[in-house]
Amino acid sequence: MDVARLAGVSQKTVSRVFNDEPYVSADVRRRVLEAAEQLGYRRNNAARALASGRTRSIGVVTLGTALYGPASLLMGVERVVRDTGYALRVVNTMEGDPAGISGAVDSLLDQGVDGIVISEPIDEQVDDEDVSLRFLGVAVPVLVIGAPSPVTAPTVLTAGDGADLMARTATEHLLALGHTTVHHLAGPQRWYAARDRLEGWRAALTAQGRAVPPVVEGDWSAASGYAAGRRFAEDAGVTAVFAANDDMAIGLIRALTEAGRRVPEDVSVVGFDDIPVAAYVTPPLTTVRQPFDAVAQEGLKRLVHAIENPKADPMASSSTPVDLVVRASTAPPPSGKTPARGRHGTSSGPAPANGGTPTSD
Repeated sequence: MDVARLAGVSQKTVSRVFNDEPYVSADVRRRVLEAAEQLGYRRNNAARALASGRTRSIGVVTLGTALYGPASLLMGVERVVRDTGYALRVVNTMEGDPAGISGAVDSLLDQGVDGIVISEPIDEQVDDEDVSLRFLGVAVPVLVIGAPSPVTAPTVLTAGDGADLMARTATEHLLALGHTTVHHLAGPQRWYAARDRLEGWRAALTAQGRAVPPVVEGDWSAASGYAAGRRFAEDAGVTAVFAANDDMAIGLIRALTEAGRRVPEDVSVVGFDDIPVAAYVTPPLTTVRQPFDAVAQEGLKRLVHAIENPKADPMASSSTPVDLVVRASTAPPPSGKTPARGRHGTSSGPAPANGGTPTSD
């Protein structure tokens, strides 16, 4: 080995240095590292992982986006990983890249990570064909957050999969106020979270025998919420709307207000996420608070347990209570203006907020 020859030591000593093994003098360690740097040597962390068992690093695959949900979840994961004493390696994917997850996972495995967190909120599709990587084999424990697992691994853990229950709770809140039905401003349907929230909304209406109005689809942005709000404002029968995130809810309220529909006197609105500004808009927004830190804390605790105890049974998961934050954007429907049951019928799928082709963020 060139590094061993240049440093004047044996190959075994070089291996001990690269594997951070004890009983190597500071002078020898310095010589080996200097020789490696001089030769431009990049140690094979995957081989190191096989030799030593662990590299004390965790890889994260996440969508490269500034959207509040994915960004907040990544921050939560970063905080927890740092507290565990593991190093964090993050690989961002891009929406529309058919090899996004597989390429990211391969990159992390090449770096010899001990475990992988997959926080990938969308389907990977090419020309409307699902190319999700159900049979991608991974030899380390994997934690998948908020989506079906795209891999096979010795241990596959899941977390953050309660969006449907949260959406159902938000819808039931509006029904309990006396609204006969609730309209839905959905997120882009390539996102698992958007589909879960839509299903939770629909389940709440169906369970109580309420009409299921046509769905309007936005792209998570306030602008798409505003466009949807202009459509909802034209229908006097709309008295309650559940929006799949707070940004769209805020845009929706702006459009309703401009059209002379008061919130909540004429139309009640519930959002999702509880972004920092939600408590300070006019009116303050009723919303479902997402437990990003709790999901990261529990998920990473279970992942580290699987890494450090490969022969033990996986730790059991616990459910996170739904946190509905009731503020001033919801109220009983205006007297005499509740929509008739069955007026809208059941939709076959969401319509875009702008009246054209659905967009994705």
